[in-house]
Amino acid sequence: MLTLENYLDNHYIHRSNWLRAAVLGANDGIISISSLAIGVAAASTTREPIILATVAGLVAGALSMAAGEYVSVSSQTDTEKADIQREMAELKEMPEEELQILAQIYEKRGLKKETALQVAIELTEKDALAAHMRDELGINEITQANPIQAALASGAAFTVGGVLPLLVILFAPVKSMEYWLYGFSIVFLIILGTMAAKTGGSSIPKAILRITIWGTIAMLLSALVGYLFGVKV
Repeated sequence: MLTLENYLDNHYIHRSNWLRAAVLGANDGIISISSLAIGVAAASTTREPIILATVAGLVAGALSMAAGEYVSVSSQTDTEKADIQREMAELKEMPEEELQILAQIYEKRGLKKETALQVAIELTEKDALAAHMRDELGINEITQANPIQAALASGAAFTVGGVLPLLVILFAPVKSMEYWLYGFSIVFLIILGTMAAKTGGSSIPKAILRITIWGTIAMLLSALVGYLFGVKV
């Protein structure tokens, strides 16, 4: 028997928060570390400076991604909490006005005026705050931000993404390091784009095209900087 919970589990929106942070982290890890390494490799004749720069960038990038994601999502959470507190006060101070606002929302969505008012009354009787959070503020258990989850997903994904070009650096020949890095990074980005598209139920070709174009631009510009301003070490 198909239940509401099973039906909702078949949709992809439940994965949006952690998927966004994970894809962003992994994508940034691959592109940032590869771009950094390509820039250094273009100006280096030995492996050690490339490894040093890559490891430093990997550690700093992972911590920065986790901290940035935590601060960003925490700010969103603070805004949501402030709105919820304001809504609670308004429900106490002017319940009739809030009921009419809820009814108008349902009416604009297509219900008849009488039906909209009846729905607003029944939902208010059950849980007024939940109804206003969901339908007036657009906040629910799916969209509510989780700073810790987002920070961990983003930092861990950046680390995984950044380790991939590091492995290339450890084994690829120094003389043509930048070309090896670019080639493998494109492969990594294609794999990431495919996984993200499958997990999120979106178009795989579009995801691959988007992620490889911007990755290529970033790495080519980094290589150009290395060639133009690098001092051979």
